Amino acid sequence: MKPTIMLTAGGTGGHLFPAQALAGELTRRGYRVELMTDERADKYGSAFPADEVHLIESDTLRGRNPIKLFKTALKLGLGTLQARKIIKRKNPLAMVGFGGYPTFPPMFAASLAGIPTILHEANAVMGRANRLLAKRATKVATSLPMKALPQELAGKAVMTGNPLRDNVIAVTGVPYMAPEAGGPFHLLVFGGSQGARFFSQVLPEALRLLGPDERARFAIVQQCRAEDLASVEEAYRSLGIAAQLETFFQDLPQRMADAHLVVSRSGASTLCELAAIGRPSILVPYPGALDNDQGNNAKLLEVAGAAWPVRQSELSAERLAQMLRDLMAHPEKLQAAAEAAKSEGRPDAVQRLADLVEQVSRGAEAPVGEEVTS
Repeated sequence: MKPTIMLTAGGTGGHLFPAQALAGELTRRGYRVELMTDERADKYGSAFPADEVHLIESDTLRGRNPIKLFKTALKLGLGTLQARKIIKRKNPLAMVGFGGYPTFPPMFAASLAGIPTILHEANAVMGRANRLLAKRATKVATSLPMKALPQELAGKAVMTGNPLRDNVIAVTGVPYMAPEAGGPFHLLVFGGSQGARFFSQVLPEALRLLGPDERARFAIVQQCRAEDLASVEEAYRSLGIAAQLETFFQDLPQRMADAHLVVSRSGASTLCELAAIGRPSILVPYPGALDNDQGNNAKLLEVAGAAWPVRQSELSAERLAQMLRDLMAHPEKLQAAAEAAKSEGRPDAVQRLADLVEQVSRGAEAPVGEEVTS
């Protein structure tokens, strides 16, 4: 019978996509892979390469209301009991967590059962759930450089990169072709797995400020929330702009590879995919992100010369129109940013993380504070 490795992740794309990539790699290496998550994962569950998916109770800590905190604690406690029963029955070699509060019960239960645990942190700043779990983890795998880690965490940190799904790896070899003067300009706009209403508002306004000849160049692919689709479609139609709008693109990596410029949020998975594929971007960090994790993520690509981050509060339609006009007129800037992004990519991150999982499963020591190599 195949040995089992358990994965656990929150129910959003940013947590599930790297877990999905690792699941595929571990399956290729001959392991049975099972996933613990919450009901939100149903949107992605059909694509997740797990032998079995276990839905467990979980909740997120919100505010300081004693009643809400008590209810959250009860749910997390119930989830821990559920996870412990599954772990006892399955006896996995290791538990790998990818962040989000649904990872708390399985990771905590695994540590109580003496199962080795690997905690993966995708962002440049460690999330709240991961901070709670990190001290009990056997190893902490990081995607991006992390500064000022406490000594007890720095001693177990290994930078592996963020695992990329197979459909991302498939397009990492597509070269960047800068737009030609007066030719089509392919713009990709998306806001994470849930979409971003801000982009649906500011993009049409910005494009309205451009001249007719400039607008005629655009071919837009944009992710919108369902409630915004009709209004955005009408706005682009009135401007004479060709646009393909969807609530979610299953083939988003291919869309990235086809783009001259990407406008997006700056979640860790998005940044790592942009870097691996090598595409220039205007990044608008989600303003509600705790600890400004998206802002810190975006800073890394900005320093590399690969992206132009702008705070949402500072990105008016006028400013965005000027940025688009400048980049369209200077394709050499786009080319340089694409090359800088590519230099930051780690397309082999999934192999590095799978190596670490195997080493921890065997009880072997991984290089501390260094990248794991095959």
